[in-house]
Amino acid sequence: MHRIDDEQRRTRLGRRHLLAPSVRTTSAVTVADALVALHATDAATVHLSACARLSRPQVEAVERALYEDVSLVRLLAMRNTLFTVSGELAPFVDAANARAVAVKERRTLLKRLREDGNGLDEHWLSEVEEAAVTELTARGRATGSELSAAVPALRTKITVFPGTKQETVQGVASRVIRLLAADGRIRRDRPLGSWTSSQFRWTAAEAWAPTKTAEAQAELTRRWLRSYGPATEADLKWWTGWGLRETRKALAAAGGQEVLLDNGATGWVAPGDVAPEPPLEPWIALLPSLDPSAMGWADRGFHLPSHHRAALFDRAGNIGPTVWWNGSVVGGWAQRADGEIVWRLLSDVGRDASHLIEAEASRLASWVGEARVTPRFRTPLERELTS
Repeated sequence: MHRIDDEQRRTRLGRRHLLAPSVRTTSAVTVADALVALHATDAATVHLSACARLSRPQVEAVERALYEDVSLVRLLAMRNTLFTVSGELAPFVDAANARAVAVKERRTLLKRLREDGNGLDEHWLSEVEEAAVTELTARGRATGSELSAAVPALRTKITVFPGTKQETVQGVASRVIRLLAADGRIRRDRPLGSWTSSQFRWTAAEAWAPTKTAEAQAELTRRWLRSYGPATEADLKWWTGWGLRETRKALAAAGGQEVLLDNGATGWVAPGDVAPEPPLEPWIALLPSLDPSAMGWADRGFHLPSHHRAALFDRAGNIGPTVWWNGSVVGGWAQRADGEIVWRLLSDVGRDASHLIEAEASRLASWVGEARVTPRFRTPLERELTS
Protein backbone atom coordinates (compact mmCIF):
# COMPACT_ATOMS: atom_id res chain seq x y z
CA MET A 1 0.00 0.00 0.00
CA HIS A 2 1.29 3.47 -0.88
CA ARG A 3 2.33 5.51 2.17
CA ILE A 4 1.72 9.24 2.66
CA ASP A 5 3.51 10.61 5.70
CA ASP A 6 2.50 13.53 7.91
CA GLU A 7 4.94 15.91 6.27
CA GLN A 8 3.32 15.25 2.91
CA ARG A 9 -0.13 15.74 4.45
CA ARG A 10 0.94 19.16 5.73
CA THR A 11 2.38 20.07 2.33
CA ARG A 12 -0.87 19.04 0.67
CA LEU A 13 -2.80 21.15 3.15
CA GLY A 14 -0.65 24.21 2.44
CA ARG A 15 -1.04 23.91 -1.33
CA ARG A 16 -4.58 22.58 -1.72
CA HIS A 17 -6.02 24.88 0.92
CA LEU A 18 -4.33 27.85 -0.80
CA LEU A 19 -2.43 28.91 2.31
CA ALA A 20 1.12 29.45 1.07
CA PRO A 21 1.58 32.87 -0.62
CA SER A 22 2.59 31.27 -3.92
CA VAL A 23 -0.74 29.43 -4.25
CA ARG A 24 -3.17 32.12 -3.11
CA THR A 25 -5.92 33.02 -5.55
CA THR A 26 -7.91 36.04 -6.70
CA SER A 27 -11.39 34.48 -6.37
CA ALA A 28 -13.49 33.82 -3.27
CA VAL A 29 -15.34 31.13 -5.22
CA THR A 30 -12.04 29.37 -5.95
CA VAL A 31 -11.31 29.43 -2.23
CA ALA A 32 -14.66 27.85 -1.40
CA ASP A 33 -14.17 25.10 -3.96
CA ALA A 34 -10.60 24.44 -2.79
CA LEU A 35 -11.96 23.84 0.72
CA VAL A 36 -15.22 22.28 -0.52
CA ALA A 37 -17.18 24.35 2.00
CA LEU A 38 -16.54 27.31 4.30
CA HIS A 39 -17.97 27.25 7.80
CA ALA A 40 -20.64 29.94 8.05
CA THR A 41 -22.09 29.57 11.56
CA ASP A 42 -20.07 32.65 12.45
CA ALA A 43 -20.66 35.24 9.72
CA ALA A 44 -17.14 36.67 9.99
CA THR A 45 -15.52 33.28 9.40
CA VAL A 46 -16.56 33.19 5.73
CA HIS A 47 -14.77 36.47 5.01
CA LEU A 48 -11.75 35.70 7.18
CA SER A 49 -11.28 32.24 5.69
CA ALA A 50 -11.63 33.53 2.13
CA CYS A 51 -9.41 36.58 2.55
CA ALA A 52 -6.65 34.58 4.24
CA ARG A 53 -6.28 32.79 0.89
CA LEU A 54 -6.71 35.73 -1.47
CA SER A 55 -3.65 37.42 -2.94
CA ARG A 56 -5.54 40.71 -2.60
CA PRO A 57 -7.95 40.27 0.32
CA GLN A 58 -11.10 42.36 -0.05
CA VAL A 59 -14.35 42.14 1.92
CA GLU A 60 -16.14 43.58 -1.10
CA ALA A 61 -15.08 40.65 -3.29
CA VAL A 62 -16.57 38.15 -0.85
CA GLU A 63 -19.77 40.17 -0.43
CA ARG A 64 -20.14 40.47 -4.20
CA ALA A 65 -19.96 36.69 -4.53
CA LEU A 66 -22.48 36.21 -1.72
CA TYR A 67 -25.07 38.87 -2.49
CA GLU A 68 -24.69 40.11 -6.07
CA ASP A 69 -23.35 37.28 -8.22
CA VAL A 70 -24.73 34.69 -5.76
CA SER A 71 -21.80 32.53 -6.82
CA LEU A 72 -21.42 31.67 -3.14
CA VAL A 73 -24.44 30.40 -1.21
CA ARG A 74 -25.13 29.38 2.37
CA LEU A 75 -26.67 25.97 3.07
CA LEU A 76 -27.65 24.17 6.26
CA ALA A 77 -25.86 20.96 5.45
CA MET A 78 -23.11 18.76 6.90
CA ARG A 79 -23.67 17.96 10.59
CA ASN A 80 -26.71 20.26 10.53
CA THR A 81 -24.24 23.15 10.30
CA LEU A 82 -24.35 26.28 8.15
CA PHE A 83 -21.78 26.25 5.34
CA THR A 84 -20.98 28.46 2.36
CA VAL A 85 -20.31 26.67 -0.93
CA SER A 86 -19.98 27.66 -4.56
CA GLY A 87 -23.16 27.85 -6.62
CA GLU A 88 -21.75 25.11 -8.84
CA LEU A 89 -21.33 22.71 -5.91
CA ALA A 90 -24.54 23.70 -4.09
CA PRO A 91 -26.89 21.23 -5.88
CA PHE A 92 -24.61 18.36 -4.85
CA VAL A 93 -24.41 19.52 -1.23
CA ASP A 94 -28.16 20.01 -1.25
CA ALA A 95 -28.82 16.45 -2.42
CA ALA A 96 -26.01 14.84 -0.40
CA ASN A 97 -26.79 16.48 2.94
CA ALA A 98 -29.14 19.45 3.01
CA ARG A 99 -32.25 17.52 1.89
CA ALA A 100 -31.95 15.16 4.84
CA VAL A 101 -31.36 18.09 7.20
CA ALA A 102 -34.48 19.83 5.89
CA VAL A 103 -36.58 16.71 6.40
CA LYS A 104 -35.38 16.47 9.99
CA GLU A 105 -36.04 20.18 10.59
CA ARG A 106 -39.60 19.82 9.29
CA ARG A 107 -40.26 16.72 11.36
CA THR A 108 -39.00 18.49 14.50
CA LEU A 109 -41.13 21.57 13.91
CA LEU A 110 -44.29 19.55 13.21
CA LYS A 111 -43.68 17.62 16.43
CA ARG A 112 -43.47 20.89 18.35
CA LEU A 113 -46.69 22.13 16.72
CA ARG A 114 -48.57 18.96 17.63
CA GLU A 115 -47.31 19.09 21.21
CA ASP A 116 -48.65 22.63 21.54
CA GLY A 117 -52.19 21.24 21.29
CA ASN A 118 -53.76 24.19 19.44
CA GLY A 119 -54.53 22.35 16.23
CA LEU A 120 -51.48 23.56 14.34
CA ASP A 121 -50.57 20.95 11.74
CA GLU A 122 -48.99 20.36 8.31
CA HIS A 123 -51.74 22.30 6.57
CA TRP A 124 -51.30 25.31 8.83
CA LEU A 125 -47.52 25.22 8.39
CA SER A 126 -47.83 25.00 4.61
CA GLU A 127 -50.10 28.04 4.51
CA VAL A 128 -47.70 30.04 6.69
CA GLU A 129 -44.74 29.09 4.51
CA GLU A 130 -46.56 30.11 1.34
CA ALA A 131 -47.59 33.42 2.87
CA ALA A 132 -44.03 34.13 3.99
CA VAL A 133 -42.51 33.31 0.58
CA THR A 134 -45.19 35.38 -1.21
CA GLU A 135 -44.51 38.36 1.01
CA LEU A 136 -40.76 38.01 0.64
CA THR A 137 -41.04 37.76 -3.14
CA ALA A 138 -43.12 40.93 -3.23
CA ARG A 139 -40.74 42.84 -0.98
CA GLY A 140 -37.51 41.59 -2.52
CA ARG A 141 -35.82 41.25 0.86
CA ALA A 142 -36.75 41.58 4.52
CA THR A 143 -35.53 40.84 8.00
CA GLY A 144 -37.23 38.22 10.12
CA SER A 145 -38.90 40.97 12.15
CA GLU A 146 -40.20 42.71 9.03
CA LEU A 147 -41.54 39.43 7.69
CA SER A 148 -43.28 38.66 10.99
CA ALA A 149 -44.90 42.07 11.01
CA ALA A 150 -46.29 41.47 7.52
CA VAL A 151 -47.42 37.84 8.05
CA PRO A 152 -49.51 37.60 11.26
CA ALA A 153 -49.24 33.80 11.47
CA LEU A 154 -45.48 34.13 11.97
CA ARG A 155 -46.23 35.83 15.30
CA THR A 156 -47.88 32.65 16.59
CA LYS A 157 -46.54 31.44 19.94
CA ILE A 158 -46.25 27.77 20.86
CA THR A 159 -45.39 25.95 24.07
CA VAL A 160 -42.48 23.57 23.67
CA PHE A 161 -41.67 20.70 26.02
CA PRO A 162 -45.05 21.11 27.79
CA GLY A 163 -45.30 19.59 31.24
CA THR A 164 -41.53 19.37 31.72
CA LYS A 165 -38.91 21.46 33.48
CA GLN A 166 -37.88 22.75 30.05
CA GLU A 167 -41.37 24.07 29.23
CA THR A 168 -41.19 27.44 27.51
CA VAL A 169 -43.13 29.61 25.08
CA GLN A 170 -41.50 30.41 21.74
CA GLY A 171 -42.45 32.22 18.57
CA VAL A 172 -42.59 30.21 15.35
CA ALA A 173 -41.10 32.86 13.07
CA SER A 174 -37.46 31.87 13.44
CA ARG A 175 -38.32 28.18 13.10
CA VAL A 176 -40.39 28.70 9.94
CA ILE A 177 -37.72 30.90 8.39
CA ARG A 178 -35.05 28.34 9.24
CA LEU A 179 -37.18 25.63 7.61
CA LEU A 180 -37.74 27.67 4.45
CA ALA A 181 -33.99 28.27 4.24
CA ALA A 182 -33.27 24.57 4.79
CA ASP A 183 -35.67 23.78 1.95
CA GLY A 184 -33.84 26.25 -0.30
CA ARG A 185 -36.92 28.43 -0.83
CA ILE A 186 -35.28 31.49 0.72
CA ARG A 187 -31.67 32.48 1.32
CA ARG A 188 -29.69 34.91 3.45
CA ASP A 189 -29.10 38.32 1.92
CA ARG A 190 -26.97 41.23 3.13
CA PRO A 191 -26.93 41.64 6.91
CA LEU A 192 -28.21 44.73 8.66
CA GLY A 193 -24.76 45.52 9.96
CA SER A 194 -21.26 44.94 8.61
CA TRP A 195 -19.79 41.70 7.29
CA THR A 196 -19.29 40.51 10.87
CA SER A 197 -23.05 40.63 11.58
CA SER A 198 -25.39 37.61 11.63
CA GLN A 199 -28.56 39.74 11.48
CA PHE A 200 -29.37 38.78 7.91
CA ARG A 201 -32.08 39.97 5.61
CA TRP A 202 -33.84 37.23 3.64
CA THR A 203 -34.76 36.94 -0.02
CA ALA A 204 -36.58 34.36 -2.13
CA ALA A 205 -34.46 31.71 -3.84
CA GLU A 206 -34.82 29.25 -6.69
CA ALA A 207 -34.73 25.52 -6.03
CA TRP A 208 -31.57 23.61 -6.91
CA ALA A 209 -31.48 21.28 -9.87
CA PRO A 210 -32.59 17.82 -8.71
CA THR A 211 -29.70 15.38 -8.16
CA LYS A 212 -29.81 11.80 -6.94
CA THR A 213 -28.57 11.43 -3.38
CA ALA A 214 -26.06 8.65 -4.08
CA GLU A 215 -24.56 10.51 -7.04
CA ALA A 216 -24.31 13.71 -5.03
CA GLN A 217 -22.65 11.94 -2.11
CA ALA A 218 -20.11 10.36 -4.44
CA GLU A 219 -19.31 13.73 -6.03
CA LEU A 220 -19.00 15.44 -2.66
CA THR A 221 -16.70 12.66 -1.46
CA ARG A 222 -14.46 12.94 -4.54
CA ARG A 223 -14.05 16.66 -3.96
CA TRP A 224 -13.49 16.24 -0.26
CA LEU A 225 -10.81 13.60 -0.82
CA ARG A 226 -9.05 15.87 -3.28
CA SER A 227 -8.99 18.67 -0.71
CA TYR A 228 -8.53 16.73 2.53
CA GLY A 229 -7.06 13.39 1.52
CA PRO A 230 -5.44 11.37 2.74
CA ALA A 231 -8.10 11.07 5.39
CA THR A 232 -9.73 8.19 7.18
CA GLU A 233 -13.19 6.75 6.86
CA ALA A 234 -13.89 8.17 10.32
CA ASP A 235 -12.83 11.64 9.14
CA LEU A 236 -15.27 11.56 6.22
CA LYS A 237 -18.07 10.17 8.40
CA TRP A 238 -17.53 12.97 10.94
CA TRP A 239 -17.22 15.78 8.39
CA THR A 240 -20.35 14.81 6.46
CA GLY A 241 -22.44 13.63 9.39
CA TRP A 242 -23.39 10.51 7.40
CA GLY A 243 -23.87 7.07 8.87
CA LEU A 244 -21.16 4.46 8.42
CA ARG A 245 -23.02 2.69 5.61
CA GLU A 246 -23.51 5.91 3.64
CA THR A 247 -19.87 6.82 4.17
CA ARG A 248 -18.58 3.51 2.88
CA LYS A 249 -20.88 3.56 -0.14
CA ALA A 250 -19.78 7.07 -1.02
CA LEU A 251 -16.10 6.15 -0.71
CA ALA A 252 -16.62 3.18 -3.01
CA ALA A 253 -18.64 5.19 -5.53
CA ALA A 254 -16.03 7.96 -5.51
CA GLY A 255 -13.30 5.45 -6.33
CA GLY A 256 -11.37 6.28 -3.17
CA GLN A 257 -7.90 4.73 -3.06
CA GLU A 258 -6.41 3.35 0.15
CA VAL A 259 -3.06 4.58 1.47
CA LEU A 260 -1.10 4.05 4.67
CA LEU A 261 -0.73 6.90 7.15
CA ASP A 262 2.10 7.56 9.61
CA ASN A 263 0.01 6.46 12.59
CA GLY A 264 -0.61 3.07 10.96
CA ALA A 265 -4.21 3.85 10.01
CA THR A 266 -5.67 3.40 6.55
CA GLY A 267 -6.34 6.63 4.75
CA TRP A 268 -8.17 7.42 1.53
CA VAL A 269 -7.29 9.68 -1.38
CA ALA A 270 -9.00 10.58 -4.64
CA PRO A 271 -8.40 8.04 -7.43
CA GLY A 272 -4.74 8.05 -8.44
CA ASP A 273 -3.86 10.93 -6.10
CA VAL A 274 -0.69 9.42 -4.62
CA ALA A 275 2.10 11.42 -6.28
CA PRO A 276 4.20 13.42 -3.81
CA GLU A 277 3.54 17.15 -3.59
CA PRO A 278 6.58 19.33 -4.28
CA PRO A 279 7.69 21.39 -1.27
CA LEU A 280 6.35 24.88 -0.66
CA GLU A 281 8.10 28.02 0.49
CA PRO A 282 7.92 28.66 4.26
CA TRP A 283 4.47 30.03 5.08
CA ILE A 284 2.42 31.45 7.90
CA ALA A 285 -1.38 31.71 8.11
CA LEU A 286 -3.66 33.38 10.62
CA LEU A 287 -6.93 31.50 10.25
CA PRO A 288 -10.25 32.31 11.96
CA SER A 289 -12.29 30.24 14.34
CA LEU A 290 -13.97 27.28 12.61
CA ASP A 291 -11.70 27.56 9.57
CA PRO A 292 -12.02 24.45 7.35
CA SER A 293 -8.28 23.73 7.52
CA ALA A 294 -8.65 23.22 11.26
CA MET A 295 -12.11 21.59 11.18
CA GLY A 296 -11.71 19.26 8.20
CA TRP A 297 -10.82 16.04 10.04
CA ALA A 298 -11.99 14.16 13.11
CA ASP A 299 -8.35 13.22 13.83
CA ARG A 300 -6.16 16.32 13.43
CA GLY A 301 -3.02 14.85 14.96
CA PHE A 302 -0.92 15.38 11.84
CA HIS A 303 -1.22 19.18 12.09
CA LEU A 304 -2.42 19.89 15.63
CA PRO A 305 -0.38 18.84 18.70
CA SER A 306 -2.72 17.37 21.30
CA HIS A 307 -1.34 19.58 24.08
CA HIS A 308 -2.55 22.69 22.21
CA ARG A 309 -6.20 21.66 22.28
CA ALA A 310 -7.06 22.97 25.75
CA ALA A 311 -6.07 26.51 24.77
CA LEU A 312 -7.52 26.53 21.26
CA PHE A 313 -10.88 24.74 21.57
CA ASP A 314 -14.07 25.50 23.47
CA ARG A 315 -15.92 22.79 25.39
CA ALA A 316 -18.11 21.91 22.40
CA GLY A 317 -15.14 21.16 20.15
CA ASN A 318 -15.10 24.43 18.21
CA ILE A 319 -11.62 25.69 17.40
CA GLY A 320 -10.74 29.34 17.81
CA PRO A 321 -8.41 31.57 15.75
CA THR A 322 -5.14 29.77 14.97
CA VAL A 323 -1.59 30.55 13.88
CA TRP A 324 -0.11 28.10 11.35
CA TRP A 325 3.50 27.46 10.39
CA ASN A 326 4.17 25.21 7.40
CA GLY A 327 1.02 23.16 7.90
CA SER A 328 1.00 22.89 11.70
CA VAL A 329 -0.99 24.82 14.28
CA VAL A 330 1.57 26.59 16.46
CA GLY A 331 -0.53 29.14 18.35
CA GLY A 332 -3.57 31.37 18.43
CA TRP A 333 -4.46 34.99 17.70
CA ALA A 334 -7.14 37.53 18.50
CA GLN A 335 -8.21 41.08 17.77
CA ARG A 336 -8.38 43.47 20.67
CA ALA A 337 -10.97 46.22 21.09
CA ASP A 338 -8.60 48.82 19.65
CA GLY A 339 -8.13 46.70 16.51
CA GLU A 340 -4.66 45.36 17.33
CA ILE A 341 -3.96 41.82 16.13
CA VAL A 342 -2.20 39.90 18.89
CA TRP A 343 -1.03 36.31 19.06
CA ARG A 344 0.63 33.77 21.31
CA LEU A 345 2.83 30.92 20.14
CA LEU A 346 2.38 27.51 21.75
CA SER A 347 5.30 25.99 19.81
CA ASP A 348 8.82 27.26 19.26
CA VAL A 349 9.02 28.29 15.61
CA GLY A 350 12.19 30.37 15.49
CA ARG A 351 12.97 33.97 14.57
CA ASP A 352 12.24 33.68 10.84
CA ALA A 353 8.73 32.39 11.46
CA SER A 354 8.10 35.14 14.01
CA HIS A 355 8.93 37.78 11.41
CA LEU A 356 6.49 36.15 8.98
CA ILE A 357 3.79 36.14 11.66
CA GLU A 358 4.25 39.89 12.15
CA ALA A 359 3.93 40.43 8.41
CA GLU A 360 0.79 38.28 8.17
CA ALA A 361 -0.77 40.04 11.17
CA SER A 362 -0.15 43.37 9.44
CA ARG A 363 -1.73 42.03 6.24
CA LEU A 364 -4.79 40.90 8.22
CA ALA A 365 -5.12 44.21 10.06
CA SER A 366 -4.85 46.18 6.82
CA TRP A 367 -7.91 44.65 5.19
CA VAL A 368 -10.00 44.19 8.35
CA GLY A 369 -9.71 47.93 8.89
CA GLU A 370 -12.21 49.36 11.35
CA ALA A 371 -14.13 46.09 11.75
CA ARG A 372 -13.90 44.24 15.06
CA VAL A 373 -14.02 40.46 15.10
CA THR A 374 -15.13 38.52 18.18
CA PRO A 375 -15.61 34.80 17.51
CA ARG A 376 -19.05 33.42 18.20
CA PHE A 377 -17.44 30.48 20.00
CA ARG A 378 -14.79 31.90 22.30
CA THR A 379 -11.84 29.80 23.40
CA PRO A 380 -9.51 30.10 26.41
CA LEU A 381 -6.55 31.54 24.52
CA GLU A 382 -8.64 34.01 22.52
CA ARG A 383 -10.23 35.29 25.75
CA GLU A 384 -6.82 35.67 27.39
CA LEU A 385 -5.40 37.59 24.47
CA THR A 386 -8.26 40.09 24.50
CA SER A 387 -8.51 40.54 28.27
